[in-house]
Amino acid sequence: MSATRLFSVELNDGNFMPVLGLGTSAPHEVAKSKVEDAIKTAIDVGYRHIDSAYVYLNEEEIGRAIQKKIVDGTVKRDEIFFTSKLWLTFFRPELVQSALEMSLRKLQLSYVDLFLIHFPVALKPGEEIFPKDSHGKIIFDTVDLCSTWEVLEKCKEAGLAKSIGVSNFNRRQLEMILNKSGLKYKPVCNQVECHLYFNQGKLLEFCKSKDIVLTAYAALGSDPKKDWVNKDNPVLLQDPVLNAIAEKHQRTPAQVALCYQLQRGVVVLAKSFSEKRIRENFQVFDFQLTPEDMKTLDGLNRNIRYFNGTFFADHPDFPFHDEY
Repeated sequence: MSATRLFSVELNDGNFMPVLGLGTSAPHEVAKSKVEDAIKTAIDVGYRHIDSAYVYLNEEEIGRAIQKKIVDGTVKRDEIFFTSKLWLTFFRPELVQSALEMSLRKLQLSYVDLFLIHFPVALKPGEEIFPKDSHGKIIFDTVDLCSTWEVLEKCKEAGLAKSIGVSNFNRRQLEMILNKSGLKYKPVCNQVECHLYFNQGKLLEFCKSKDIVLTAYAALGSDPKKDWVNKDNPVLLQDPVLNAIAEKHQRTPAQVALCYQLQRGVVVLAKSFSEKRIRENFQVFDFQLTPEDMKTLDGLNRNIRYFNGTFFADHPDFPFHDEY
């Protein structure tokens, strides 16, 4: 069995997803060349799961890094699990496939391993990522997410995406897809904010009951330099309880925060553009937290979102009004 398969979870469509991935969303001040270097470093270290999105505006750099690592013999294409996401201005059914094809051209790939609906709120189609009116208010669109999902199913059947899923969906929205008439493929995963201060316990149990993997973004907290991150939140990796457990195991707080998710059956994304931390964050498969550690870490949950998406809050499909 390959090392990649060993540290992977089987999805409900039979494909395998590595349980630890590299996140690539970066604040504006991170140079694009740094993203490319981070991907190359991560592949050298052993990461085989790379998570990106149209809206991160770094698909060309990521594509170049992957191609270089294929050409130099470090990896084969089928050893990389690559995720991209459908942006909110492309939810109308006639726009979905061409949006994926546009990403594939930038990435120099013929398929993605996973294609997600990025956030369940449709925005006005067009060139702008965040279309706004003359008062600076975001312009929404009205699209039935089930009709968007049907085109993702077609993208899977066409071989453009091996697996399909969603991101930032609440329980009600997942049920809407699962219960739609004529459903061909269930979402394989729901990628959501999930960390020690917001551990998504109820959503995780629901996803497990439906054989949907929960994937955690912002698992180490989030960078306050990002435009959309709540600046007033406490810094997760400075938490004294987390640091005490890390010290006990002679590990970094980030390694413990990642291990916590893996032991709960969550696929976890770790983001860093520092070679040292990219290496450290991958060293999470050679130690285990005790049941007492897990219980203590469960106790840190305090319903804090780093990404609250308030600029989408007036849309009828906004997911965070529900409890989970």
